[in-house]
Amino acid sequence: MVHVLSSRILLRPTDPERSRTFYGQRLGLEVYREFGTGPERGTVYFLGGGFLEVSGRAEQPPGPGLQLWLQVADVARAHRELLGHGVPIVRPPVREPWGLLEMWIEDPDGVRIVVVEVPADHPLRSRP
Repeated sequence: MVHVLSSRILLRPTDPERSRTFYGQRLGLEVYREFGTGPERGTVYFLGGGFLEVSGRAEQPPGPGLQLWLQVADVARAHRELLGHGVPIVRPPVREPWGLLEMWIEDPDGVRIVVVEVPADHPLRSRP
């Protein structure tokens, strides 16, 4: 059995500085650690129970199947804050048929980011 101690998503953006600006300044993720030097240096951000590492450079954006799911306490507040930081909103917050409140944004390479609020009355918050 594999005992996972931590996890992280490795993102190889087409423009690392632009992505660091997006995730660090516009999205407001806190830095866990940085490594290396130069434009392709690595930055690892806290991502709730995991991490997001932006490092290296890719010739092409990631495939359309890559998505990030970020749970927040208040999606309406996140919506206002992201708009205030100039983050384009792909879809404003809506209550999905499965009961979650979801908003969609994208990073500079088009990676879809789903910002989710789990309402207090949702089954994910209750224990059987």
